Amino acid sequence: MNTPAPKPAPNAGPNPTPNPASPTPAVTNFIHEVIDADLASGKHTTIVTRFPPEPNGYLHIGHAKSICLNFGIAKKYGGRCHLRMDDTNPAKEEQEYIDSIEQDVRWLGFDWESHSYHASDYFQQLYEWTLLLIKAGKAYVCDLTPEEVSKTRGTLTTPGQDSPFRSRSVEENLDLFTRMKAGEFPDGSRVLRAKIDMASRNLNMRDPVMYRIVHAEHPRTGKQWCIYPIYDWAHGQSDWLEGVTHSICTLEFEDHKPLYDWYIDQIIAIGGTPRNSLNTTGGRPRQYEFARLNMTYTMMSKRKLLQLVQEKFVRGWDDPRMPTISGMRRRGYTPQALRAFCERIGVARRSNTIDLALLEFFVREDLNARAPRAMAVLKPLKVVITNYPAGQVEQMEAVNNPEDPAAGARQVPFSGELFIEQEDFKEVPPPKFYRLFPGQSVRLRYAYIVTCTDVVKDSEGNVVQVNCTYDPATRGGNAPDNKKVKATIHWVSAAHALQAEVRLYNPLFTREDPDDTTGLPANADWRANISSESEVVTSALVEPSLASKKPGEFVQFERTGYFTVDPDSTAGKPVFNRTVTLKDTWTRIENKAK
Repeated sequence: MNTPAPKPAPNAGPNPTPNPASPTPAVTNFIHEVIDADLASGKHTTIVTRFPPEPNGYLHIGHAKSICLNFGIAKKYGGRCHLRMDDTNPAKEEQEYIDSIEQDVRWLGFDWESHSYHASDYFQQLYEWTLLLIKAGKAYVCDLTPEEVSKTRGTLTTPGQDSPFRSRSVEENLDLFTRMKAGEFPDGSRVLRAKIDMASRNLNMRDPVMYRIVHAEHPRTGKQWCIYPIYDWAHGQSDWLEGVTHSICTLEFEDHKPLYDWYIDQIIAIGGTPRNSLNTTGGRPRQYEFARLNMTYTMMSKRKLLQLVQEKFVRGWDDPRMPTISGMRRRGYTPQALRAFCERIGVARRSNTIDLALLEFFVREDLNARAPRAMAVLKPLKVVITNYPAGQVEQMEAVNNPEDPAAGARQVPFSGELFIEQEDFKEVPPPKFYRLFPGQSVRLRYAYIVTCTDVVKDSEGNVVQVNCTYDPATRGGNAPDNKKVKATIHWVSAAHALQAEVRLYNPLFTREDPDDTTGLPANADWRANISSESEVVTSALVEPSLASKKPGEFVQFERTGYFTVDPDSTAGKPVFNRTVTLKDTWTRIENKAK
């Protein structure tokens, strides 16, 4: 079920902007209630959470929600939040991903201080505990192939089948496991499985795999290990060793919770203890699940995001069309906007889908308050002011941001030859068109009122130049009563305009659910829903004040949208990414295609 954007105010336009309550009140969720109860009962005196990403890709907007939740809880309760890399799969992990994760968390405004950890920090401890579990008859080496393990696991309605290797002796299991560690066996030839219950109603409890053989160099431990713990085995014990009090996961891990607790129970039973400088009491963590973030027109699968990159549907992980935090940063989204969005959507127990328009609303609200203004023309039409003194150039004072008086003003050059947007002129105007047409007067933003006198056309009858006259008495905001006009349009001086590249971004997918292939050919997959109009590259003429803008700086192109300077910019040739439009004006793309 989709969660729509808040309803527009009465008489709003056809594509209204969401209007959530403002200011956003402090939110209390069910996890806060659990923590409040734990503190009140004395179960915990210090709250410890963690954000544990696997460094096999870049973080996306769903991770941003988890980051804000975990670090936000630590801040709310005066505790701490650990950043822990779940680096248990060296075949897919890279230092590039580790670096990007750290950059993204910091950019969002959070600091783990000295509490940066890795699951690989605990490989030796996990191995020693595993030996104790084998000695206690709680784990065994299995020679079944991954396909055979899956086949004998059973279904939701039928129990699994015992592995023929389940009855191996403790001595044989110890011997085989130590030889696995020594590198005697090839990848996939053997695994270590927990011995639990092949008839359990929970498939995760049917002798899950604890270790697999992977002969790959690890980003941190190099070639020290060739056996690596499975997430379910490493995760809970890492939480325990670090003194995490509340292990907050998304709903897909709900069925893993019994296994999370089983492993800790078994370690306690064999006399294992996590007491150290981080867990001074030996207290155990508890897992709590919340609904992951789903958003319209957005893909959250890290595997599919990797495909987008590898198959070159996008420029890279930081492509502005990607839902990655780095992509959003490059597009011009601000950390303040993402944090406000995550606060607004809250923490729920049930899965739902958030409208992309709500995220854009918070981006727009933040940029409106802070983005300096400038004028830019994306589809230029030449205007010649025939009675303007030849060669004269004036400097017009333009407000940098009407929402921020402290932002001051800038000087914009004005001359007798300008460019305006093509859409601001109609030779034959439609009803209620108040912009420029023959005989009509408009105000040029920050400058004069001009009146269209005639046009110049090319050999095919297209208007290529609009001739106007100006009234010197209307400079700035001045105008006599008989010179009031109904429209103000933006412009750039032809002699002073800076050539720029502009990248206009729209949703990457044509359907709200990118995985929806209804009505498509039988062999079509989610990639068939990639929009050919997700990125439109064009040129623009912008006012010269933008020449000094640096990558990452944002600006509002008046009457057009919010833009950010892209790192692809070069000296004298800036590149601007459209962050969001001024209003929620993009319509349902799939409706256009129907």
